[in-house]
Parts: sequence; structure tokens; C-alpha cells
Amino acid sequence: MSAMLDTVPTAPLQAPGFWQRARRNPSFMIGLVLTLLLAFAAALSFAWTPHDPYEIDMGLKLRAPDGKYWLGTDPFGRDIASLLLVGARASIAVGVIAVGIGLLIGTALGLLASAKRGWVEEVIMRVADFGFAFPAILSAIMLTAVFGPGMVNAIVAIGIYNIPTFARITRASANAVWAREYVLAARACGKGSFSITMEHVLPNILSVLIVQATIRFAIAILAEAALSYLGLGTQPPQPSWGRMLSEAQTLLFQAPRLAVFPGLAIALAVLGLNLLGDGLRDLFDPRLARKR
Repeated sequence: MSAMLDTVPTAPLQAPGFWQRARRNPSFMIGLVLTLLLAFAAALSFAWTPHDPYEIDMGLKLRAPDGKYWLGTDPFGRDIASLLLVGARASIAVGVIAVGIGLLIGTALGLLASAKRGWVEEVIMRVADFGFAFPAILSAIMLTAVFGPGMVNAIVAIGIYNIPTFARITRASANAVWAREYVLAARACGKGSFSITMEHVLPNILSVLIVQATIRFAIAILAEAALSYLGLGTQPPQPSWGRMLSEAQTLLFQAPRLAVFPGLAIALAVLGLNLLGDGLRDLFDPRLARKR
């Protein structure tokens, strides 16, 4: 009987699901928590803030943190906690829209370059190389000189900066898929380039695009903060973490908390998105998934 039991085949172990592996990935979990906190802060600001973030009361300027004003007040008597909550809206709005612009246009150009090859690919890639010569801040300065400062111009500048990155990543990833056997079989069956791109290429590179979009989101938040710091991004009276840093620079020794709180908010938001992107990259990589 024991010999028979030894010869009975055992059922193969099932690979752990995505969320099972995700819970064992500290980078993903920490990044997810920080990103959800950022989204929660922005959503909460639409329904509630400790005080009116637009109310100016010079009699309360530079008030130290207490039970009523949790993080104190700024030089205009505005509640810092309320400014941070509302400022999260600008960061998320700029990140989502700017990355969305780069993702949609860049992915379309990358897929077109990979599907057509030849002179079409060369033209798209050379235009993408030219786009790398104009970083977000430089593009925003040029747009500001023509149309004036504002959040819309900042979004356009950051979005244009993201297009070449997504185009190059999409083209490289799509080229690898086009060389696979199942794509060659689909071409042998008479499927056109558009059908193969939508049915086979795009679904197989989505994970790469999701990871890259998460990382570019963090870069967009940094770019928005930098542009607002220079006065080119979000304009008063709309709160912005970058402009809060700009207003605090003359009071670093008198009230350092004015720079610490928005700086910490930017750092945690960027850290969370970067950790989330690293975690997603590990989870989407089959080789790393087998090791976990």
C-alpha cells in the first residue's frame, strides 16, 4: 500500500494570485498605502477641510500648531492643513491629465512606428528625440511667454514632455511582441497590422505601460511643484504645494514648518508612486513572480 501511495501523482501547486504576491511585496504595499492617502486627501478636500483654505486673516499669521490649527497658519493667516489637502487636488489633476496626454499620444505613435517600420518609424523616433531636448520646465517657460502662466500651460508642457518617453517605450516593447511566434502566425492567417496591434501587441505591453505611467505620475507631481515654485504653474488663490514652498523660503528661520509640511507632502507622494511603480514592475515580471 505504501508503495502504491508513493506512485500516486500529486496535484501541481497553483501559482499564487496577484494579490497574494502583492501582499508579500513591501514596495508595492507601502507605495499603495501612500498613493491611496494622496488620493484620499484630495477627495476629502472636496467635502471637508479644517478651515477655509482661501480665507485670509492677518491677525492669525504664523500661528503655531495647536488644537484648532493642527499645522499652524501661513503668513496670510491661512490654515496650512487645509492648504495641503486642497493642494493635493492640483498635484493629482496635473499628474493624471499630463500623464494621460503622454500615454495616449505616445502609445499611439509607438504602436504606429512598430507596426509600419521603415521611414514611418524613423520619422516618429527622430521627432521623439527632438522632444527630449525640451524638458517640462523649459516648455512651460516658452508657453508662459506666449500664453501666460497657469495650470493648463503646465499640464500641456508636462504632457508634451511625456510623449517621447511613452513613444520610445511602446515602440521597443511592441517590437519584441511583433517577433513572437503567435504574431507571425496571425500574419500568416491574413490579419492586418491594425488587428494584430489591437488584439496581440497592445494587450501584451499594457503592464509595461502601467508601470511607466505610475513612475511618470511621480515625475509629473515633481514638475508641477517646480513650476508652481517658479510661479509658472498653479496660480493664486488655488493652493499648490510648490507655491507653498516658494512662499516659505523667506521665513525658513522664523517658521521652518512652512517649508517642512509641503516638502514632506511632495516627498511622500513621489515616494509612494515610485514604490508603487517598482512593486508593479516586480509583480508583472513573470520571472520575478516565480521567485516570490
